Amino acid sequence: MEPVRTCVGCRARASRSSLLRVVARDNVLIADRAASLPGRGAWVHETHECMDAALRRRAFGRALRVSGPLDTQDFPIDHQRKG
Repeated sequence: MEPVRTCVGCRARASRSSLLRVVARDNVLIADRAASLPGRGAWVHETHECMDAALRRRAFGRALRVSGPLDTQDFPIDHQRKG
């Protein structure tokens, strides 16, 4: 049985393989496509709607338990959506 994670954008549960793992390195949001970077990760669907919802709600900072501001300015540009 494949692990299930919750998308921080839409809050829907989905299989781990259908979500993108995101980590914070030096308070900068980084996509972890291989899901192998150390530390706490947040999971999000690779859709424009989920990314926007997570950024708008500041869900990444809460999910990653980052104290202080999280640099998300370049994140949507850095990742390439499926499809």
